[in-house]
Amino acid sequence: MPPLQGSGHGQLSGICPPAKPAAMTYKVAAFYQFTELAKFRALREPLRARCADLRLKGSVLLAPEGINGTLAGTADDIDALVAEFKHGALFGGRLDRLELKFSPAEAMPFGRLKIRLKKEIVALGDEGCDPTRQVGIYVEPSEWNALIAADDTLVIDTRNAFEVEMGTFEGAIDPNIASFGQFKDFVAAKLDPARHRKIAMFCTGGIRCEKATSHLIARGFAEVYHLKGGILKYLEEVSEVDSRWRGACFVFDERVALGHGLKETRAQATSKQAHHE
Repeated sequence: MPPLQGSGHGQLSGICPPAKPAAMTYKVAAFYQFTELAKFRALREPLRARCADLRLKGSVLLAPEGINGTLAGTADDIDALVAEFKHGALFGGRLDRLELKFSPAEAMPFGRLKIRLKKEIVALGDEGCDPTRQVGIYVEPSEWNALIAADDTLVIDTRNAFEVEMGTFEGAIDPNIASFGQFKDFVAAKLDPARHRKIAMFCTGGIRCEKATSHLIARGFAEVYHLKGGILKYLEEVSEVDSRWRGACFVFDERVALGHGLKETRAQATSKQAHHE
């Protein structure tokens, strides 16, 4: 038998190496809705079981005022959970206005699944504001640039200082807060309904602005706007050429930050940012 001849490139002639398996990608769903969940405690175990069956990882908060979470899994498994939220028996139609945002991840961005019970799905500590009754005026990402460019608009970033440090919109005010619960103190100390008559606010996905705008309206601020879908929706829909966003958007998972097109930026978290993930 004649000797086998090599191709000169480390492979035997006529023999192809096995194809490499396609890299697995994950679908990340960020969601929230303010809605009355009087029996929220009873939802914890059925929701945990359903998420576990779907092999999802991430974090979900349940409270009397609603649901807030971010979960990751395969596209099919995330879609199955969304269908359960919207049409399943678990929530019985109460999540009919669920705010949803999807983004990709090259690797699973969470280490485990957590379903937690809270007093609020986003903690402000103001019993006087109720996002189910009144919130500010929603502004679509396509209309946001014109609003914040207007001379009479006061633009406020409602996120924590370590998030603002990584990226924000041009001209936005940083309240320099360590947690969202301090936002009401910033309002009391720095804002005046008589002087600040047109305010536009934004946050990562929109949920903090639901609370923030409700808080301001309850205190007599007449014209209050917020970015619908938050920074993530803006980065998804507005091209980098037209964007007034500068930097990266911090997210609370192992991806650390996202940029335009919701692409991972490979940004490095500071010790303070890593602590908040």
